[in-house]
Amino acid sequence: MAPSVSELATALSDANPSPPRNSDTISPVNGTNSAENNNSAGPVNGSATHIVDGKAAGPTVNGLATGDLPADSIANYDVLIVGTGPAGASLACFLSSHGITGLMISSASSTADTPRAHITNIAALETLRDLGLDSECTSQATSGSCMMHTRWCHDMAGEEYARIYAWGNDPHRKGDYEMASPCAPCDLPQTLLEPILVNYATKSGFRTRFDTCFISFEDKGPAGVDTTLLDNISGKQYRVHSRYLLGADGARSRIMKQLELPLIAQAGGGTAINILVKADLTHHIKHRQGNLHWVMQPDQPHCDLGWMAIVRMVKPWHEWMFILFPKPGVPRSNPTKAEYLAQIKNFIGDDSIPAEILDISPWTINDIVAAEYSRESVFCLGDTVHRHPPFNGLGSNTCIQDSFNLAWKIAYVMKGRASPKLLETYSLERQPVGQSISTRANVSFRQHSRIWESLGMFPDSLSKRVAILDELSSPTTKGQLRRQNLQAAIAGTAHEFHGLGIEMNQFYSGPGIYSMDEPDPFRLEGLAAENPVMHYMRSTYPGKRLPHAWLNKKCPVQPISTVDLAGKGGFTLITGIGGASWEQAANTVSKELQVQIQSCAIGFSLEWVDMYSEWEKVRGVKESGAILVRPDRFVAWRSQEVLLDENACENKLLEVMRSVLGLSA
Repeated sequence: MAPSVSELATALSDANPSPPRNSDTISPVNGTNSAENNNSAGPVNGSATHIVDGKAAGPTVNGLATGDLPADSIANYDVLIVGTGPAGASLACFLSSHGITGLMISSASSTADTPRAHITNIAALETLRDLGLDSECTSQATSGSCMMHTRWCHDMAGEEYARIYAWGNDPHRKGDYEMASPCAPCDLPQTLLEPILVNYATKSGFRTRFDTCFISFEDKGPAGVDTTLLDNISGKQYRVHSRYLLGADGARSRIMKQLELPLIAQAGGGTAINILVKADLTHHIKHRQGNLHWVMQPDQPHCDLGWMAIVRMVKPWHEWMFILFPKPGVPRSNPTKAEYLAQIKNFIGDDSIPAEILDISPWTINDIVAAEYSRESVFCLGDTVHRHPPFNGLGSNTCIQDSFNLAWKIAYVMKGRASPKLLETYSLERQPVGQSISTRANVSFRQHSRIWESLGMFPDSLSKRVAILDELSSPTTKGQLRRQNLQAAIAGTAHEFHGLGIEMNQFYSGPGIYSMDEPDPFRLEGLAAENPVMHYMRSTYPGKRLPHAWLNKKCPVQPISTVDLAGKGGFTLITGIGGASWEQAANTVSKELQVQIQSCAIGFSLEWVDMYSEWEKVRGVKESGAILVRPDRFVAWRSQEVLLDENACENKLLEVMRSVLGLSA
C-alpha cells in the first residue's frame, strides 16, 4: 500500500536531514532549494567584484575605496537590494526602468555557478517583456521539443515506463497556452538568467557588488534604513543609507531573521542532492526528448545515497542535473564523489559514456511561507519569503513576479506620485500567491508517491519489488489494475506539467484594486472553476491580469498583444467605440496627478483592430466601457460603459486613481 502524504513526508524528512559536504565535492553548500544567492555573513573565497555600468572595478562605495572610508562615513543610495538572484536582480531591472537606482550586493563571488531554477513560465516572461528582455531570454533558453516530455524510465539508455507531454506541448493544451500569452514557456537555467538581469541592471544605473555580506540594519522609519555591510575581501565593514532595504537574500535570509517576520511552516520533505554532470547522451535522446526524466529501478537494490533520481536537462544533450533522493530511513552519510559517480553511471545505463561530476549540492525540500512580506521600510521577496521544492517550476517565476509587483509601487512612492500606503498592498497581494504556489509545489511532489507505489518502489524486499514490476506486464486482473493505477498517476502529474492555472490565475484584492463598481464578487468560471490549477480564466475583473489578445492596425502591420499596450511604467486605460470621453479623462487626470495614463482604443477602424475578435470575448465591458490597467499589467478598475459626459468620466477616473495610489482622504 502506498504511504499517505504525511507518512511520505515523515519518511523523507528522516532521510539525511542535512548531509555534509565532502572535500572532493566542488561548490559551497546551498543548504536549501533556494533560487537566490546565499548572502549570510562570512568570508567567501575569491576576488572582489564591483560592477559599474557593466564593467568590473575595485571594491568601492560611491567611487571611494571601502578600505579608505572613515569609520563614521555612510554611502547613500535610493535603495539597497541584498541578493542578485532572480528576485533581487529582476527587482533592480524593474526599478531602474522607473528611474530608481541603487546598490545591489551578494556575498557570492559571481552570479549563479550552478543551473538551479530553470523553467521560465509565461507569466514571468511577460514581466521581462516589459523591459524588452524576453527576446534575449528566449534566445539563450531551450524550448520546443527539448522540453516536450517528462519521462519515467529504468535508466537514461534503457526501458521507458511512461511519459507525459509537458510545458504547453500537449496537443490538447497548446491552444490554451497560445491564447493565454504572447510568450511561450522556456528552459532558462539560472546560470544564464542571472547575467542577463545583472547586466541590464548595471547598464541602467545600478551598482552591483559581489563578495559583500549583509550584517545588520537599522530602520529609521521615513528617514530610511542604515545598513552595515562587510567586504569579504578586505574584511572591512561599511554602512549604506537607503530609503528602502529590499531583502532578496534567499532561504537563509539574515534580513528575515532580524525582522522576525512570522513564518508558516509545514512538514518538509527531507533532503535531495543536486549533482551537475557532464555526459553526452545525444545518441540516446533522439526518441527520448524531454527536460525531466524520473529514473527508478525497483528491480535493483536501493542505493542509500540515491534510491531514485530526476535527471534534468541543462544543456542538450551533454550537461545534466541528477537530482538524487537519499533512501528514506538511512542514517546520514558522507558519500565520496566516486560513490556518487558510480550511481550516476548506473542511472545513465550505458557504461561506454564518460561522465564527469561538476558540482554536488545538497538542498532541503521546504514548505515555508512568511505570513507577511514587509515591515516599515524593509521589504522581502523571492525565496526569502516562500521556500518550496521546484515542482511545477514556480520558484524563480514567482520571485520575478514579486519584484514586478513591488518595483512600480516603490518608484511611485519615491517620486511622490503615490502615498506610502500603496506599499502596504505589496504584502497583501503577493503573500497569498506565495502561500498558494508553495502549497501547490509540495502537493505536486507528494503526488508522485502514487507513481512510485505503482512501479513497486516502496517494499524493502527486492523480490517483492520485482514481483510488482512483473505484475505490470501480467494479463491478470491485478496486473490490469496496477497498469490503470500507473496510468492514472501519470495523468495526475498534468497538474504539475500543464499547471497553467496556478501560473496565471492570480487575483489581487485590497486597496491597490478598485472593485466597488462591480455588482458581484469575482469567481472563476468554466474549466478554471472545475480545475483552477490546470486552467486559466482570462478576465478583466479588477485584480486579474490583463488578458492577452492579438491586435493590429487597420492596414495590417506587425501584430501586437494587448499585454504590450500596458506596462512600461505607467497606467493604461483601454476603451473602444464610443469611449472618447474616457480618453479625454485619462489625459486630464494624468496631468492633474502627474501620473502617466496612456489611453488606447480598440475597435473597428479605431487605433487598434481586434484581429480575431478575441478582445471582444474577454474585455468584460461594453464597447464604450473602460479598463484601467496598473503598471504591473493587472486590472485596477473597469467601467461597463461610458458615463453621461466628460466631467463624469474625469471625476470617476480621478476617484479611482486616487484610491489605487492611496491618495484618498
